[in-house]
Amino acid sequence: MIDRPDPEPSPQDDAARAGWLYYVAGLTQDQIARELGTSRQRAQRLVSRAMAERLIHVRLEHRVSACLHLEARLLERFGLKLARVAPSIGAEIDPLPSIAPTAAAEIERVLRSTDPLVIALGTGRTLRATVEELTSMECEQHRIVSLNGNISPDGSASYYDVIFRIADRVRAPHYPMPMPVIAQSTEERDLFHALKPIQSVLRLARGANVTFVGLGQMSDDAPLLKDGFITEAELHEMQALGAAGEIAGWVFDSDGRYLETSINQRVAGVKVVATEDRSVVAIAGGRNKVTGLSAGLKGRIFNGLITDELTARRLLNLAPV
Repeated sequence: MIDRPDPEPSPQDDAARAGWLYYVAGLTQDQIARELGTSRQRAQRLVSRAMAERLIHVRLEHRVSACLHLEARLLERFGLKLARVAPSIGAEIDPLPSIAPTAAAEIERVLRSTDPLVIALGTGRTLRATVEELTSMECEQHRIVSLNGNISPDGSASYYDVIFRIADRVRAPHYPMPMPVIAQSTEERDLFHALKPIQSVLRLARGANVTFVGLGQMSDDAPLLKDGFITEAELHEMQALGAAGEIAGWVFDSDGRYLETSINQRVAGVKVVATEDRSVVAIAGGRNKVTGLSAGLKGRIFNGLITDELTARRLLNLAPV
């Protein structure tokens, strides 16, 4: 057997090691420089690179008292089964970097259950960021299923689909939904639904024990429009009918009632409905999500919420006393 020399560490290896030494081992940049045999300036650049390339994930383990207080108020005011509030990082800053680790911690808590569970997941930017924060786990006792289609209008795989990403992280049987998010017609949707493999996935998703979803706004920057699933004319039509938000492609009004529109009739995936024995957890935050979150809470589309401090305060201020 031939001994092979260890490969030289790459710049990314050095960045990962520097990030680990700084954020986990608690070394100063001077100590990291000595450990790596480099200058303090390069050590600083390596630590910055580790964070920029997300080689190191930082998660707040201490529950901030202000967040705990907001969680209690959300639970009481909206009758939720679960509320998690992440510390805000600034009034005009995207709260996703704060929300995603908090949501990942909750998904990990569910995955640690020894009882076999069916866990359904929506798609979107927030869920993708959340899945990227998950630690590797072995969860062969669970089944993970997609709530909605993962095919974009041009036939490509949806960029924000998460089912394969989470399956890689947690080593669990997974069930994608190989359909368009929104079909071109109700006839096309029915053709997909007539396929036996699709019927099996739909049944699994409808019977999920726990569901995690993102939430899309229905303002002029609606994700459904930006991602090419609907046209501007269709968006304006639904806005005129009072569209407030969407979950897994299904659009609802300010009372949390799903709209009777041609778009909703063509959504290929499962309509999200929370019940007493089924947890549906929405993961969302930011000023542009408040209208949709408020509507979803009013209509009890979801019975769990993971958000940030500022969004939680806005929701509580909007809610009736």
